[in-house]
Amino acid sequence: MSKNLSFIQLLLKPGQTLTAFIVVGVLVLSSGADKLIPTNLFGIQPAFAQRISPGDIWQQVYQQLPDLPKENQYIHKNTGQVAEENTLASRLITYHIYRKGRAPNYRLDWKLTLADYLDANEIMYHHSYPGNDTLRQNPLEGDRAVITSLNRHQRNALVQVLADIFTPTPQNTQTPTPETTATPSTPQLPQRGSAELLK
Repeated sequence: MSKNLSFIQLLLKPGQTLTAFIVVGVLVLSSGADKLIPTNLFGIQPAFAQRISPGDIWQQVYQQLPDLPKENQYIHKNTGQVAEENTLASRLITYHIYRKGRAPNYRLDWKLTLADYLDANEIMYHHSYPGNDTLRQNPLEGDRAVITSLNRHQRNALVQVLADIFTPTPQNTQTPTPETTATPSTPQLPQRGSAELLK
């Protein structure tokens, strides 16, 4: 082992080692092998994360789950009017992403958030709950009551919708069609004199 290392040290002098690593790095990056290494912890493409904001997503949730209660009857502190844009879905998304820092594209993380609402996971604090600073009444207890009233099927549907909305779908992927799929051919048995062709 030490002979192998000394051989490498003889080939590369200390100043050349860095150059060799840079060359190997450039080769790896230019070959496309860097696409195999995930560069984002949450798995969300940066352009996708910038395209959709939590303020827009709550509307998509209610489009896909029209029976989910909006819970938007709370009064805004400053205007004294009903804050119709402040819905259960918007507060749920804000709590999940910004208060807890959980990944929005994984079902397990959404289930953990719902477990918070069901008082089965982490403690939810009234003073940091979304809407506490903008609404006259803190919506936490009402939101917990709604989540608790949902059955398992409804909660699973909510989790699936939320994860699907935040998960980017590949737009230019093509699945092979039966016409383009190569069919394996049956191997041919060697003929007499085939060994002569190898010479």
